[in-house]
Amino acid sequence: MILTVTPNPSLDRTYEVPGLARGEVLRAAGERMDPGGKGVNVSRALAAAGHRTVAVLPLGGAPGALVAELLAAQGIEVAGVPVAGHTRSNIALAEPDATLTKINAPGPELTPAESEALLAAVAARAATAGWIACCGSLPRGLAPEWYAELVTRAHGHGARIALDTSGPALPAALAARPDVVKPNADELAAAVGRPLVTVGDAVRAAGELRAAGAGAVLASLGADGQLLVSADGTHYGYAEVPAGAVRSNVGAGDASLAGFLAAGGTGPAALAAAVAHGAAAVRLPGSAMPAPRDLDPSAVTVTTDVPLGRELSEQGSPR
Repeated sequence: MILTVTPNPSLDRTYEVPGLARGEVLRAAGERMDPGGKGVNVSRALAAAGHRTVAVLPLGGAPGALVAELLAAQGIEVAGVPVAGHTRSNIALAEPDATLTKINAPGPELTPAESEALLAAVAARAATAGWIACCGSLPRGLAPEWYAELVTRAHGHGARIALDTSGPALPAALAARPDVVKPNADELAAAVGRPLVTVGDAVRAAGELRAAGAGAVLASLGADGQLLVSADGTHYGYAEVPAGAVRSNVGAGDASLAGFLAAGGTGPAALAAAVAHGAAAVRLPGSAMPAPRDLDPSAVTVTTDVPLGRELSEQGSPR
């Protein structure tokens, strides 16, 4: 069983529009509603592939109840922690050229009691989890050190931790030694405080995160592929995605993490699964997660011959 933790989940509504025109009435060609949040997306991708997963998350108000209902409909066990505030609702506008405009609400402010209840819900299930994926931004009310506390408690139960967060929460958690961290290029650059221009820059930055406490770094570089930097060395993986096939990159990194953990969470085979899941996710609308039928492992290449001098097409810059 893979446990996911999403401290700031959402109800996501995605509308497909012909284009954006400020001040005009836009008529959607299509719409979908999904439970959202990075950890939630990891659970959705795992469930789509037939893996057992439990989603731990704070839920409040009618949006929270709908998130729980949507997750249960996808075969995901929900360990909801009741909170007084309402779960946030997000809106995404998707254009035909894959341009995505998002409006993300801040979400509720959690009280100290709600924060402790969320940690307790994780601890109660940690001993039965093969991996715990702790994902996303922290809501108001939780200090940057909250993830570090979660990692420490979960390690006390023998669980392995994959962490996907950014901002002050990432360096704060590294001291607790998470087993894997999964930044994208921008998050990796922000963590080391300098721009990343080449794949080699990303490799060096990942090495610094390992030196600060991460057991391994799974770095998503967008169209330039993914890196896995661990004690076993550095592997580089990429997939051929046909021109015009990209529909939405929402949740692609979350799908990658799900593939990585489902394949064991270590080594080149897990990296290949991560790349295959990410490449499949960008072909799907909104934040839809890929099922096994969507994957194309034959399009994936994993190598130790890392193209260190290749310039990143989506350069990471500290923010």
